Amino acid sequence: MPLPDRDFDVTEVAVPWQLLTDAGHEVVVATERAGTVPAADPRLLDGVVFGRLGAEREPKESYHRMVAGPAFRGTVAWQDLVATDYDALLLPGGHAPGMRQYLGSAELQRKVAEFWQLGRPVAAICHGPLVLARAQLPDTGRSVLHGRRTTGLPRSMERSAYLLTAWRLGRYYRTYPAYVQDEITAALASPSDFQRGPRATTRRGTATDHGAAYVVEDGNYLSARWPGDAYLFAERLLAMLDQPGVHRERRGQPEG
Repeated sequence: MPLPDRDFDVTEVAVPWQLLTDAGHEVVVATERAGTVPAADPRLLDGVVFGRLGAEREPKESYHRMVAGPAFRGTVAWQDLVATDYDALLLPGGHAPGMRQYLGSAELQRKVAEFWQLGRPVAAICHGPLVLARAQLPDTGRSVLHGRRTTGLPRSMERSAYLLTAWRLGRYYRTYPAYVQDEITAALASPSDFQRGPRATTRRGTATDHGAAYVVEDGNYLSARWPGDAYLFAERLLAMLDQPGVHRERRGQPEG
């Protein structure tokens, strides 16, 4: 799970981390420089505007458990990642300015393209698919997402959050001049390959109720739109990891 030094989304990181670790998986956190202790967007812990739009209680509790663990403080460097060492790649999102370090890293994009070519599970949520849209396959020069179906942060959600908060936070909810949906769509084989899903409200999926959540699965690739999809997203990633043949020999350890 690569992360920027700061400003990642609390829910999109902590919920998958919690479900994956509860199921017995080891989540390795990678940052640009080894040993960096990353930090979530503080507004999502405190509430963006008058306590609204921040993370819910359970994801915040998972976040505090995650950052207290030794693995979160022993991060590996992006440049040192060896694709074959890992069973899956998880690309979380976030919208605050610190995310640009992660979303725009050419080094990380190269590593992501290497992992993509293994055919192992890749999961991206919210802004996370931007990393994939920008990662190019060396033989074609096209995005790894070319020819795949995906979702990501819909334009309508990004615009609504921006308009709701701009009076106080300026461009906090606009990570880039282009909307996330527009940049991802430009990397796809067809505009219809970007699937927005049902119109979202402020209702979020939970650990026990996925009624408001939405994900897109295309082979080994899983994507979701926003923090409200995080629990369903994490469950579907777990299901991918449970498929026969996913767990491979790695780091000198036998399979199993």
